Amino acid sequence: MKKLTLSILLGAAIATGSAFAGVEAKSFKDKVPVAPEECKFRDMEFQVDAFYTGFFGSKGSQLSTGSGGGLGLNFFFAKYFGIGYEAAWYSNNGTAEHLPLAGNFFLRYPICSINLAPYIMVGGGAGWDGTCIGYGNVGGGLEYRVTKNIGLFVDGRYFYGGSGNVGNLRSGLRFAF
Repeated sequence: MKKLTLSILLGAAIATGSAFAGVEAKSFKDKVPVAPEECKFRDMEFQVDAFYTGFFGSKGSQLSTGSGGGLGLNFFFAKYFGIGYEAAWYSNNGTAEHLPLAGNFFLRYPICSINLAPYIMVGGGAGWDGTCIGYGNVGGGLEYRVTKNIGLFVDGRYFYGGSGNVGNLRSGLRFAF
């Protein structure tokens, strides 16, 4: 019985050894590295926005609505944090208004696998239509990156303070450098 067991073990060892004969072992340098997916949102970037904007709400006892366009400049000093400045020109019941001092702080979360970055913002500024009005704002939006340098965005904000209760929707094109 001992001879049979010893013969089976010896045969298994020989068969196993010959099964791997001629197989080359690969080293780490022979393996092809897989490149990580490139994120279109950079850690540090400068952005230029061109957008359509629409306002709706109340200004005192008067309904305030209007639409127009604007330009913005943003700087993200980290992938998740940025600051921005914007100016918008719009018509409000036949009168032109201008928001020259609008500043925002952005907090975004890029989802690189789908090129989408939801964000929230808080800021404030001043506008005028014959008188200067100060305000604060809070809001959020989405940016979709078509390429590393071109994105589409849409966001909404609530303005509070001297300008009354006014909502704002923006959509536009964003150029990132």
